[in-house]
Amino acid sequence: MSKKSLQSKPWYPMAVAACIAVVLLVFLMRFDSVWFAVRRFFSYFSPVILAIVIAYLVNPLAVFYRDRLFGRIKRKKTKHVLSVALAFITVLLMVSFLLMTLIPQLIDSISMFAGNIEGYIDSLNDMLRRWGVNLQDLKIEEFISSSEALLKTLTKFISDNISEILSTSASAGRSVIEVVIAFMLSIYFLAAKDKLRPGLNRLLKVCIKEEKMPEVMHFFRRCNKILNRYIVYNVLDSLIVGIVNAIFMVILRMPYVGLVSFVVALFNLIPTFGPIIGAVIGAFVLVMIKPWHALAFLIFTIVLQTADAYYIKPKIFGDTLGVSGLWILVGIIVGGRMFGVVGILLAIPAVAILDFSYGEYLLPWLEERRRKRDEQAAKEKVPENDPDGAPAPSPETDPDNII
Repeated sequence: MSKKSLQSKPWYPMAVAACIAVVLLVFLMRFDSVWFAVRRFFSYFSPVILAIVIAYLVNPLAVFYRDRLFGRIKRKKTKHVLSVALAFITVLLMVSFLLMTLIPQLIDSISMFAGNIEGYIDSLNDMLRRWGVNLQDLKIEEFISSSEALLKTLTKFISDNISEILSTSASAGRSVIEVVIAFMLSIYFLAAKDKLRPGLNRLLKVCIKEEKMPEVMHFFRRCNKILNRYIVYNVLDSLIVGIVNAIFMVILRMPYVGLVSFVVALFNLIPTFGPIIGAVIGAFVLVMIKPWHALAFLIFTIVLQTADAYYIKPKIFGDTLGVSGLWILVGIIVGGRMFGVVGILLAIPAVAILDFSYGEYLLPWLEERRRKRDEQAAKEKVPENDPDGAPAPSPETDPDNII
């Protein structure tokens, strides 16, 4: 039996729908097991996947160097190699500069915080008493009474969780090694981009019909444009917010400028909820030193985030996304529950891609399908005729119905 004859059977659509429903039901019932198996499978290829991600992120910088700095070089291969090398050198210099600038400040801030912990605890203790908070009711008096008690608590925590700490340390070490391997591998991926592209194009031509190829390529280019712009502009926006926050703290002579500004810039990468988390962490660090510093920091954070939402982000992003805030919030919640931090970070470009896919592809396809179905139904509908072949009179034109 041929495929067309099988599809023409009246039971075929119902059978396909039933199979899809069964597969979906099994998938939902065993979602945890399926998701664990998928994560386990992709964990074997994590360095390769990370290398592809790094190459994808560095590629716009390499394209910029190729077109702007090395555009006059005639040999395409030489131009490509120079642009890739300069792009990775630029990334390494930027990362090294950030580490050399931030790590000493973070170490000094942590050392200062640890050295003055007893004074901070006393200040917090006095502030809570002035506010009328009973420390016995909170059951934290033993914990914050002195740095010695805090040290004993920390020592007991380490001794009780030594195996988990060692396991986490070993996992962190493996992660660092994987990042180094992925970075080196990404150089090869980006350098061999022109060699990999013909094979990918051949695969697409095999899997996709020739008349659909322009439409599919337009879809991929649109997705690539949205994702690239979102990543670059989001990092740029976080750098601006972190620098402005550092300038404010330096003007008011607040402590821990590097630590707090780094936390603010880092959590600003997370949409919607990230700035709130960064503000809470920064205020918690400052409140134990001088409460008015924490209050001024929170007020400035509200002003800065308002300016960022209504002025900085619109100037940087422009009309790149064009997605309503409601769908962004829904995407953040769903993406966070499904994929964790990665889902939250990529929620906005994912929602933007789904939005334009629905408006430009799915909805027109459904409308065209409905139009064809209505035309087919109109053709199949044959008007009833009388015995002489004339159309049957309507009730309005029938002479018997006039009186």
